[in-house]
Amino acid sequence: MTALTDTRRLGRWALNAVATLAMAYILTPLASVTWLAFWSQEIPTFPPEGYTLRWFGWALAQDKFVSGFRVSLQVGIAATLLGLLLGTPAALAIARRGFAGRAAVNQLLLMPLIVPGVVLGTSLYVFQVEAEIATEWPILGSVPGLIGGHTLIVIPWVVRLVTASLAGFDRAIEEAAMNLGANPWTAFFRVTLPAIRPGIVAGGLFGFVTSFGNLEMSLFLLAPGTTTLPIAILQYLEWRLDPTVAAVSVMQIALIAAAMLITDRYVKLARVV
Repeated sequence: MTALTDTRRLGRWALNAVATLAMAYILTPLASVTWLAFWSQEIPTFPPEGYTLRWFGWALAQDKFVSGFRVSLQVGIAATLLGLLLGTPAALAIARRGFAGRAAVNQLLLMPLIVPGVVLGTSLYVFQVEAEIATEWPILGSVPGLIGGHTLIVIPWVVRLVTASLAGFDRAIEEAAMNLGANPWTAFFRVTLPAIRPGIVAGGLFGFVTSFGNLEMSLFLLAPGTTTLPIAILQYLEWRLDPTVAAVSVMQIALIAAAMLITDRYVKLARVV
């Protein structure tokens, strides 16, 4: 009995050690970038000569960063809303309907998460060129064209997380509502939608984060003179190497962390993530 107890204790220690190493591996880059954002010297060298907040002010004074943030925010919100409108019905159909090729459709909807961003960006660029030639609509390099591309990378998150919410939903509750006189739409909005709300919110949140931080695909779809925040950061790094980029990254981390904390306050993301 003592040997078994010792083995279990050793196993717990080993598991905790591996979990600690994994967390350190994930959090060390974030901690390093946050630390670098407060260094006072223009050229980062270790050890730091002092600490300052001036890089945050300098970042906010750069028009490229401000306009890039504005475009990224607009595109991220629009792509998230479109992804929710398209992905939620798709998840309902995959989870509830039996039709030929359902597994293939499910895999197809998840493909944008698997295909490399450069390949996806190239494919969308060629598609938009051909579509613009065929329709004579100014698609290539437009913000609507960029929103359409970003919608593709939002939909997989919505489908995956809403499907996960539906997997734990008992349809007998919805059927009971309809037996009591509710029509299918009323049953969906009063019973099903509140039950799968965590999946919808989580899918929208992760889809927005993916869209907001996308670089590879945006490089192919933006016109000259228009930029997103990740591209603005990349262009800045071509000419300067100072803690400004670290400061911008810290502000992004803080924004996303605040959004996740506020969301988790009202919708428990741990139920579906």
